[in-house]
Amino acid sequence: MAEVLFYERPVPLNRTEHKDLRIKPMPNLKFAGTVHSVPLTGVEFAAAARDLPVLFGGNSVEDAGPMALLGMRQNENLFIDADGRWEPNTYIPAFIRRYPFVLAEKPAGAEGDDFTVFLDEAYEGFGTVEGDRLFKEDGTDTEMLVNAVKFLGEFQQHVGRTQWFMDQLRKHNLLEPRNIRMSKQDGQSIALNGLFVVNEEKLRQLDKETAYEFAREGVYGWIYAHLLSLPNIERVAQRLSQREQAEEAAAALKN
Repeated sequence: MAEVLFYERPVPLNRTEHKDLRIKPMPNLKFAGTVHSVPLTGVEFAAAARDLPVLFGGNSVEDAGPMALLGMRQNENLFIDADGRWEPNTYIPAFIRRYPFVLAEKPAGAEGDDFTVFLDEAYEGFGTVEGDRLFKEDGTDTEMLVNAVKFLGEFQQHVGRTQWFMDQLRKHNLLEPRNIRMSKQDGQSIALNGLFVVNEEKLRQLDKETAYEFAREGVYGWIYAHLLSLPNIERVAQRLSQREQAEEAAAALKN
């Protein structure tokens, strides 16, 4: 499931089992160093588009969803260095920022709310001595946990809105496949498949009623942020070239 992409041991947050748990900030984002893409919500498109390619990924149009392209090779995030530091002044998707917490959908028939809060027990910042408490002595949520859960709730609302947005793109047949191929200096090439972009010609041909709805609901803003982000694919390719050069230089020093 994409929801728990880099969560090693996700478990439900429990007031009894986790009553003494504390959390301290991690000094790095190494946990996200092996993901070459992560999901995005529509409200992030404008901010992400400044730095990252915003594309739609999936096996088909029917299951495609918005994503930020972070690398050109499997299991490699080109925006994180060897020490786990994210590229300065570059957008970090909310999908990553919500870690180590996540909202997960409850099984069908389970009582209570539709979603429950999970945490990753493998998170290095958890302990019982240092950091901020999750729960007060009386068992109620601390301000830190309240804010974390609020962020998760807002994120989930944005997910719902984004799903509606994707339904509109599919309804009006606006998505088309886009394969990315990069030729490297050694003669080899990298191909990225399963990607989709909005067809601008079809967008211009929308009927007046649909165009008005898109304008009213802010759909055009999200679409054009996506389209304006596409040149960032070349910037990601440049990052790969720089990393490969660094790898070659390191290998040469060892030999």
